[in-house]
Amino acid sequence: MTIALCDANNFYASCERVFRPDLADHPIVILSNNDGCIVARSAEAKALSIGMGVPVFKARDIIQQHNVAVFSSNYSLYGAMSQRLMSILESFIPYVEVYSIDEAFLDLTNLYAGSSSAILYGQQIRVTLAQYCGLPMSIGIAPTKTLAKLANHYAKQHPEYNGVYEVQPGQETMLLKAMPLGEVWGVGRQLSHKLQAMGLSTAYDLACIPPKEIRKRFNVLLERTVRELNGEPCIELIHQAPDKQQIICSRSFSKRVFSLEDLQEAISSYTSRAAEKLRSQRSTAKTIMIFIRTSPFDRQGQYRRSVFIPLPYPTMDSRLLVQNALKGLKAIYQPGFAYAKAGVMLCDLSDSRLVQHDFFSTQYDSTSALQLMNTVDAINHQFTNGLFLASNGIQQAWRMSRTQLSPNYLSNWNQIKRVQVK
Repeated sequence: MTIALCDANNFYASCERVFRPDLADHPIVILSNNDGCIVARSAEAKALSIGMGVPVFKARDIIQQHNVAVFSSNYSLYGAMSQRLMSILESFIPYVEVYSIDEAFLDLTNLYAGSSSAILYGQQIRVTLAQYCGLPMSIGIAPTKTLAKLANHYAKQHPEYNGVYEVQPGQETMLLKAMPLGEVWGVGRQLSHKLQAMGLSTAYDLACIPPKEIRKRFNVLLERTVRELNGEPCIELIHQAPDKQQIICSRSFSKRVFSLEDLQEAISSYTSRAAEKLRSQRSTAKTIMIFIRTSPFDRQGQYRRSVFIPLPYPTMDSRLLVQNALKGLKAIYQPGFAYAKAGVMLCDLSDSRLVQHDFFSTQYDSTSALQLMNTVDAINHQFTNGLFLASNGIQQAWRMSRTQLSPNYLSNWNQIKRVQVK
């Protein structure tokens, strides 16, 4: 078995740089929702010791001193770039597992038997992605997914491999000894601490523990990781991602919200967005959960509350979902508090084509309702916020703040990059 992990380098920062060639070799940071913390950095920003997750105000001096380019998170742009990235990978390999917005596993097993061919093929993928997307890519190739993850990390650390590293027979020990426990796929911080207490410090130390002993002391998941580190494939490629069992949409507000009217706009907007995701996977929801809360850092009164609302029948209709969400909000809202966050979760999801209706009820999503929702989704796919419920509001003063937002170059006609030719 031959698995390749393709990972775009510093993906968010690289997406911004594609449309800003003047920022080549320039430090870039990307901020979280409401421009609060640094969630992504270019290699140049990392070299300045700008930490991950650091509040932006704490890094302000370094940002100003080195003229660091600062961007708000532009998820529309990153999502569009991700789609292009994955479509190019799928043009090379028929077996692709999209692991995250910037990562994908490729099955090279039946394509190339020679290791040199796999490396050359990886270089061809990198060149094509750089030409068509402008995104830098690192590729790790190994017999298992866990080893491919480590090989990918090794490729990033060692530029002499030109972005592609394959674990050759006999090199496994060298690779494992070079990787700390925290770099092993599936070994989180807490688990890493437990393993370190056993005297383990590298991936090689973990690989040397007998799998049965690991299973006895921990669980079958870590046993599977150990086997993968030893070259035994245990984690199959998932060619089609399973449908989500819950759909959540929540945001922190740009400023504290006090009125029920503003909370209603937020809950309506979040429910509408969750309903779009619900329809995209052809599912219906039977229960909706609403929550609101104040900030734990506010010195004023603290309040958090949630409520589950059972729906009269499984539905994907935004109107019915919003109607019930607003009923739930009214039941838990208390005046006099400064609300910092609200959210919606759709639960009890099922395939819309296999819904079992109540024998004694005639209520269900009618054909006309489904056609209406599909039409709204099609319009909004072409035109951002082309159609929306009036309850979503227009001004949305509570909406999250993104003062450093770059244009939506790939999803808004009015923000397409313009080039002047002299």
